[in-house]
Amino acid sequence: MVFGAPEAVLMDLPQLTEDQPAHRPLIAAHAVPWPGEMAVFRSPSTDGFEVLTTFGSRARIGALVSDFYAGPTSRFDFGNALVVELLTGTLESVTDLTLFGGANALAIESAPSVWEIVQAGAAELLAPGRYRLTRLLRGQRGTEDAMGNPAPAGARVVVLDDSLASLPIAEADLGIPWNWRIGPASRPVSDETYVAQAFTPEGIGLRPFSVAHVEQPWRTPRAPGDLTIRWTRRSRALAADSWGGLEVPLAEELEAYEVEILDGATVKRVLSTATANVVYNAAAQTADWGAPLGLGDTLDIRIYQLSALVGRGLPKTVTLIL
Repeated sequence: MVFGAPEAVLMDLPQLTEDQPAHRPLIAAHAVPWPGEMAVFRSPSTDGFEVLTTFGSRARIGALVSDFYAGPTSRFDFGNALVVELLTGTLESVTDLTLFGGANALAIESAPSVWEIVQAGAAELLAPGRYRLTRLLRGQRGTEDAMGNPAPAGARVVVLDDSLASLPIAEADLGIPWNWRIGPASRPVSDETYVAQAFTPEGIGLRPFSVAHVEQPWRTPRAPGDLTIRWTRRSRALAADSWGGLEVPLAEELEAYEVEILDGATVKRVLSTATANVVYNAAAQTADWGAPLGLGDTLDIRIYQLSALVGRGLPKTVTLIL
């Protein structure tokens, strides 16, 4: 049988299932005809490729038909429609309960190797392979920072289901600019049916999510010039979606944060803390601004939760009004 080179997509995504180690990237592939089994080879150079894994499922891969604009998170996005065209496979509407259980999840490549995870409750068939998806949940699994404005027409789309294969790399392999070759497992790696790609796994699944609910700072009578800034911790742990817990699981070795005090693009000061709050005292304010901040002043800050494995997580940038 004659095979062509597959359409292959290597993705660094947040952890999607409990049985998928958080640091491992995913691969999706499509080919017609499907060879039955694909092989994934890698090498740190341009030769000496060694097989890493094989997989046998064809993924639902496609592209945006039109620009896809930014929208709200933590609630339904009713203002945008996601119009996609798939190379193969179908999509269908699901109930809200099924949606909240993780159904109809798609990865949208808003910029090269930057993926927003979107879920769609309603799917309307417009033409063979073309769907208009609405009742959207945006920025899922901490990917709100990956939202394009817009993600352009033609951007790659991958349906996130069991057809994707987890690449069994070690944590020590993260950050290495590997060369990859993907093709029919029945053919040698040198065959023309293999597609070559460069891809550096970064361990996105290990990266802490951005914090939430940053409160306006307050002062205590005991230290009237000091500002206390508070926020709510989020967790990348899949169990964090439970409604029964009082607080989300930590998912990191230790709880730690860094808070940058900003003056435009300049970082004036970095405050470190092991709790979901920090004190910006009057002496530090005077050193940074010439005097303690007063009523009506604004303060730009950026908060990071820290990981022992990958360092800073996703930032949360806010302007506080004193």
